[in-house]
Amino acid sequence: MSNTTHIKPDLKDIPQGRLGMWILILGEFVIFGGLIVAYLLYRFRYEEWAEMAAQTNIVLGATNTFVLLTSSYFVVKAHAAAVRKDTRKMTLYISFTILCALIFLVVKITEYSQKLHHGYTFSGKALVEQGKAVESTYWGFYFLMTGLHAFHVIVGAVVLLIVMLGARKGNNTHRIEIAGLYWHMVDLIWIFLFPLLYIAN
Repeated sequence: MSNTTHIKPDLKDIPQGRLGMWILILGEFVIFGGLIVAYLLYRFRYEEWAEMAAQTNIVLGATNTFVLLTSSYFVVKAHAAAVRKDTRKMTLYISFTILCALIFLVVKITEYSQKLHHGYTFSGKALVEQGKAVESTYWGFYFLMTGLHAFHVIVGAVVLLIVMLGARKGNNTHRIEIAGLYWHMVDLIWIFLFPLLYIAN
């Protein structure tokens, strides 16, 4: 008979920073999950929401999807460089990630300006089109979910910048992984928002 001892995993064995980030990510998924479920309940009830979704700019949405996927690739490369203690490449890849975040925000601002120009606002009211006023709670969900996501993009970019500045001096390079987890969460949430708000029409 084998006397192999089975060691049960202990939360104390998990680095506190990583554990804290996973708890934060879980909370963010709960928030966005609740919004997505509420959106779907309305979406299935009101068929006219398909007409509202058709007013979104799929090209800009797809562009931002590509930008975020690319940024996640750079985060992975940055973490790999940090493991190798290659601060030059680590800094380069994080800089590329932050650049992608800025591009995402510029595209999102452009998209918002287009919607506001056509009268679509957070309250769901639009300008008169073809002799009738167009109103829909869809736009409230659109601005709330994409705006909240854009806020997380800003936070993620700031965190990456702070971590990068510290890691360049050789301080706390392990934080690249923790910040990367947050960034992957931001990316994953957009993967859900894009089809729901842009192409599910």
